Amino acid sequence: MYKHAFPLLLFLFSACVGKPLRTIQIPDSAGEVYLVVLGIAQDGGFPHAGCRRDCCKQAQNGHQSPRSPVCLGLVDERAKKVFLLEATPDFADQWFLLQELTNNREKRTPDGIFLTHAHVGHYAGLMTLGREIMGAKNTPVWVMPQMEKFLRENGPWSQLVGLQNIDLRPLRADSAVQLTPDLRITPVLVPHRDEFSETVGYRIESPRKKVLFIPDIDKWEKWSRDIVQEVRSVDHALLDATFFRDGELAGRSMQEVPHPFVAETMQRFAAAPATEKSKVTFIHFNHTNPLIWQNRARNEVLSAGFSLAEEGMVIGL
Repeated sequence: MYKHAFPLLLFLFSACVGKPLRTIQIPDSAGEVYLVVLGIAQDGGFPHAGCRRDCCKQAQNGHQSPRSPVCLGLVDERAKKVFLLEATPDFADQWFLLQELTNNREKRTPDGIFLTHAHVGHYAGLMTLGREIMGAKNTPVWVMPQMEKFLRENGPWSQLVGLQNIDLRPLRADSAVQLTPDLRITPVLVPHRDEFSETVGYRIESPRKKVLFIPDIDKWEKWSRDIVQEVRSVDHALLDATFFRDGELAGRSMQEVPHPFVAETMQRFAAAPATEKSKVTFIHFNHTNPLIWQNRARNEVLSAGFSLAEEGMVIGL
């Protein structure tokens, strides 16, 4: 049984935005507090602008489904609150879909947005809240100190602040924000290419379950925490899967854009029991990553006991 099912809606959604038909439903087993995966790709989405490689040709020719940049919807039905984790360039589509899936059509904007860092695919969607488009009024946007400074001092984001389209709410590392009686979220600092802001992941908690969300990090060994231990302390973990293996970017040193290769992460969990591996779901796939377009690579990860994020995936809290 499902709470919400919108086959006609999804047909119209697909027709309007050019994306394939997706049957996204919220199962009763999700409970009243849950996450919905609204995007799984790296900042540029899939297919990627300017890419003429075989990976993106599959999507451009209709043989693979397009994928949006990473975004999560966070829902508390009892409190009638819906939040977004990340504001991507596909903000309009992702917010529309979350509204429909949760029967929140009356909400013009989310009850809040949480940003991880100042790389374009994670915050550029804030522009949608401006007077040129939605003309939002004081939409809460939770940010770390350097991210707040960046948005306040640089246009066009400073205009969103000045016109009170967004209301910047400060975050502190490892300090929880209680969003509703059944939902709280805690930012966790991670090492990344912090040109304009620090980078965080999030620990999302209800009284029943905990989920760790880290879409971007340089390398696990650069972090002061042990990712295996961190996963052990939660019920589910959505982890950076930007690249599958070294050598994926033809003609470019991958040291310029460090991320933990999926193969490296799998090796770190090699000695972990199957119950721990099953907690790990890979997300944030670059367009070159065969996990987004090749069955052989996908089967390698799945057969090792891990899972792969899909748009429409629901994680009960």
